[in-house]
Amino acid sequence: MKHIIAVLLFVSTMSFGASKAVLDAQIKEALIAFEEEIPGGNTFIANAKGYMIFPQVIKAGFVIGGEHGEGILIENNSSIPKSYYSMTSASIGLQAGAQTTTYVIVFTTAQMLHSFKVSNGIEGSIDGSIAIAKWGKGKDISSLSFEKPIIVFAFSQKGLMYNLNVKGTKFTKIDK
Repeated sequence: MKHIIAVLLFVSTMSFGASKAVLDAQIKEALIAFEEEIPGGNTFIANAKGYMIFPQVIKAGFVIGGEHGEGILIENNSSIPKSYYSMTSASIGLQAGAQTTTYVIVFTTAQMLHSFKVSNGIEGSIDGSIAIAKWGKGKDISSLSFEKPIIVFAFSQKGLMYNLNVKGTKFTKIDK
């Protein structure tokens, strides 16, 4: 019980996010890092229906863990303005450590993008349709296809975190 309370306090202190200007600057830097670490990445997301960028997701845990970050949803070829989201996860299992990671979540189909937006962004409703892209630094992305409706890129990891756990993630639209 003490661990649960500690994680909840940790996650709640992280929920007071950066200002809109700071977050926008972090997103711009994340896109530059994405292109540097994954050549062709910016072209890939430009051809998708939409994508989310979470420039700094903080993850920490010891048996019980939490993860939190703020980002933006951009819908390509749309007049819909950018929407800001927070991402919060809780997990339980074999885990220890802390790290920060940058996530780019790509929606390759309009149907999945729409489903995400109307489902309040709960990961459990889309889990079976997610592909995790593991790309080595400098590897060209041009061979990746749009077979899965959601592709997640995790990069720029800093820190040390070992985990083998069960987790749930909730995305919440926020005002900036």
